[in-house]
Amino acid sequence: MTRDTHREPSTIGVLTAQIEAGSGPEYWRSLDELANTPEFRAFVQNEFAEGVSEWPEGLERRSFLKMMGASFAFAGLAACTRQPIERIVPHVRAPEDMIPGKPLFFASAHVHGGYAVGTLVESHSGRPTKVEGNPDHPASLGATDAFAQASILELYDPDRSHTVRRLGQISTWERFARQRSLQEESLKISNGAGFRILTETVTSPTLHAQIQSFLEAYPEAKWHQFEPANRDNFKLGAQSVFGRTLDAVYEIERASVILSLDADFLSTMPGHLVYARQFAKRREPGNMNRLYVVEPSPSNAGACADHRLALADGDVELFVREIAFRLGIPVEGGNAFGSDDFVDALVEDLRDAGSSALVIAGANQSQVVHALAHEINARLGSLGTTVRMIESVEPEPMIQADSIRDLIDDLEANDVDSLLMLGGNPVHTVPAGLRFVEAMQKATMRVHLSDRFDETSRLCHWHIPRAHDLEAWSDARAFDGTVTIVQPLIEPLYGGRSVHEVMSVYLGVPGAKSYGIVKDYWKNERGGPAFETFWQTALHDGYIPDTASPDARVRTQSLTFDAPSKHFGLRLTVRPDPNVWDGRYANNGWLQELPKPISLLTWENVVWMSPKTAKDLGVRSGDIVRLTVAGEGNEPDLSAEIPVWEQPGQHPQQLTVHLGYGRTHAGAVANGMGVSASALLRTSSDVSRPVSVVKTGVATDLATVQDHSSMEGRDLVRVGDLEAYRSDPGFAQHGHHVPPAELTMYDPAEHQKDGYQWGMAVDLNGCIGCNACTIACQSENNIPIVGKDQVLNGREMHWLRIDRYYKGSVEEPEIHHQPVACVHCEEAPCEVVCPVNATVHGDEGLNEMVYNRCVGTRYCSNNCPYKVRRFNFLQYVDEETESYKLMRNPDVTVRARGVMEKCTYCVQRINLTRITSKLEDRSIRDGEIVTACEQVCPTDAIVFGDVSDPNSRVSKMKASQRNYGLLESLGTRPRTTYLAKLKNPNPMLVSRENRADESHHG
Repeated sequence: MTRDTHREPSTIGVLTAQIEAGSGPEYWRSLDELANTPEFRAFVQNEFAEGVSEWPEGLERRSFLKMMGASFAFAGLAACTRQPIERIVPHVRAPEDMIPGKPLFFASAHVHGGYAVGTLVESHSGRPTKVEGNPDHPASLGATDAFAQASILELYDPDRSHTVRRLGQISTWERFARQRSLQEESLKISNGAGFRILTETVTSPTLHAQIQSFLEAYPEAKWHQFEPANRDNFKLGAQSVFGRTLDAVYEIERASVILSLDADFLSTMPGHLVYARQFAKRREPGNMNRLYVVEPSPSNAGACADHRLALADGDVELFVREIAFRLGIPVEGGNAFGSDDFVDALVEDLRDAGSSALVIAGANQSQVVHALAHEINARLGSLGTTVRMIESVEPEPMIQADSIRDLIDDLEANDVDSLLMLGGNPVHTVPAGLRFVEAMQKATMRVHLSDRFDETSRLCHWHIPRAHDLEAWSDARAFDGTVTIVQPLIEPLYGGRSVHEVMSVYLGVPGAKSYGIVKDYWKNERGGPAFETFWQTALHDGYIPDTASPDARVRTQSLTFDAPSKHFGLRLTVRPDPNVWDGRYANNGWLQELPKPISLLTWENVVWMSPKTAKDLGVRSGDIVRLTVAGEGNEPDLSAEIPVWEQPGQHPQQLTVHLGYGRTHAGAVANGMGVSASALLRTSSDVSRPVSVVKTGVATDLATVQDHSSMEGRDLVRVGDLEAYRSDPGFAQHGHHVPPAELTMYDPAEHQKDGYQWGMAVDLNGCIGCNACTIACQSENNIPIVGKDQVLNGREMHWLRIDRYYKGSVEEPEIHHQPVACVHCEEAPCEVVCPVNATVHGDEGLNEMVYNRCVGTRYCSNNCPYKVRRFNFLQYVDEETESYKLMRNPDVTVRARGVMEKCTYCVQRINLTRITSKLEDRSIRDGEIVTACEQVCPTDAIVFGDVSDPNSRVSKMKASQRNYGLLESLGTRPRTTYLAKLKNPNPMLVSRENRADESHHG
């Protein structure tokens, strides 16, 4: 939906007037809230607009379902599917260890960007239904991220490819194998000349061995790797300093001072789950680290920073040159900043920390930044303490920007006869400036293995449907090199084939199966009389011990860099999207509707710009602009039209666009959503490019949830400084009146029950805003998605939301996250207004929902001060697509239209544990019940348990002086409480930031 831009003046203009008047809340969720614009007031006051229970104007229910397509909530009418074969579900003869209603767990892995994270997958009667982290796996430690949680929806997506295709027409695997055999003679004659293999990042030992076997048989063939979110600059930086490609493993727990150079090590880097756990351990008040983040665009790491500095991409290199120069490393451009409070304080902190300091560079930064980060770590003595250099996790590390360029050169020179693409979607992801689409069509034979008949497959002679990770055997290495076995839980639903099976066809063994291929590889590696014991142990544990990459013996070498250049004007950077990454998850409705951690946008991408830049350009959020990256020499200009998003904390010189959108053949959910960022890329090694911006005079509505469920400036997130906390540990309670328990209109005896009393505590020091808990809750509780138009109406169904708050100046605000779900009030306002007693108080302190009683009055939602109840306005749940019936958790009711939903503390898990404890004639142990949000959390920020047990972990957290409840002054006595967030600022910089705050408040 688009509209013209004849609207009210830019928000930043109103905002400036508000700031100059000294008004506005201390913590704010959006620019509109800070400026208290008429649009914001109207939105908050119109919580349930007229007609919200009706269908959108001009949209029939059938069209609505068709539009939503391949998602958990909608996909029934968008694509055909078939029943799984009988030997999968149901069992004709069930395994002896399978008890109906009792799930089994199997160790497997989720592979993202080539790197594996160990998982435990829940299976109900042969149906994978939920992914959890493997607590024994070194890259998981029991946690997962949103991508792994949402992989269940990927498995059952009916828009996945169902059949082999030749020239777009249905074919068979056998015909493909015969076609390959016809090439055998010509390959032998040419020694493979003209044959190219293109993959994404490969860490699989088995796949690497297969490709090497092929290259040994046909030595003139070549292997290329490419994916847009590659680690080229990590490799180049290590080569510059150490003389060869090495990987870095960070020991975050040992670091007392951390400098992140545009590195979101908490959310996006390989190993981020482990790094987040270690980081959270060092945020305890008794041993707190200090984090500095320098970045052009706000990130989750920036939100956790004690000090954050917004710099344009090119200026990050100038900044690190300055730090290196002041630490005694000879480097040009080391005096560009002069006397700067931030630099002065940071350098002194790094010197004082010495070997317990750590500098981390991000993937979007240049080779120079990475090299200098290594040099600084070496100069400080951090190598071997807070950072370890290990032998490369990738068995065949490549500079992927060079690799894809070499392939395109060969294609354009007509040197490629056969192009085998194993995964990826290069037609969509390769930068437009490289002209891959035109070049690849010069190959005589093009074969693509992909999970869907996508943009690349449609330009190929053969398309092979790829099996999901939970449908095929494989292996892959974790961030530290540990080999992980990828174990399937179900036969391929749609006849997909694994990458190993496709390579076996090219190795002349077309009948090989992935299980035998992977097992035979490891039999060759670890063969012997004890192999079966080794193999079964690896399958049980999910990984192979003692396979981590060894520490590398390193010696730094002298560096020479070109003189730095100062960038002027607007610059564009392109980055993977936090939800759909490079587009591989674009058809996943859970991830599309998941609010992005910083912007809280859903369902599309935008161009981030600072409010100051937007004001200078005369645009505001929702206005569509044309971005143009000028061509060099004879190259054409690259341009795209995309909506604006005014992002607090964005550097004024930097524009940011995220990858993953603009898909045309991904499935009913993704097609037509957003804009392809690859269309703006000249090469894959672009860090930042000059860009021009032109208004189009058109605007669109953006589906953001940042103002939804607003509690209008009340004191919800509480943040204090470490030094202030040490002198006043009870700061979180000051000025917050809590009525005494006896001051109540309820019968005090009514809620004084014996036995278990459940509650939860959330440590805001640990919350990094990663969104994993939201998706875990959605997967566990069969929560539907609603689509972009319904989000615009404020109808999203998530039972758990992550609120994001800003504090301070618009250009450089602090950023804070706070998870909010039903807080299970002991004196709940929702219960007394329900006319049918559908929301009731349980004996164990839960605010329970009886769905069969609910008649949809929504009185409870109106009376809930926390805005955590969700009304099922429309029939969001798809009851027709068979594959989705296999996915749903059978322990949780699938709700229909017209009932209220909310968090239940995963009551199904409570009941299952209660039954088990009764059968074993014992009490429920502390920590035995783990809610979905608690289980997935990488930082252990969420703790659930029995608050009546003074020795339980949750009771000990609630006894902390940092503990507080939301809106306790209302007398609701919430069972979910929070531990206030602490920051550890450098005293040298406190006065600087106080001056900025004074400027913000006029």
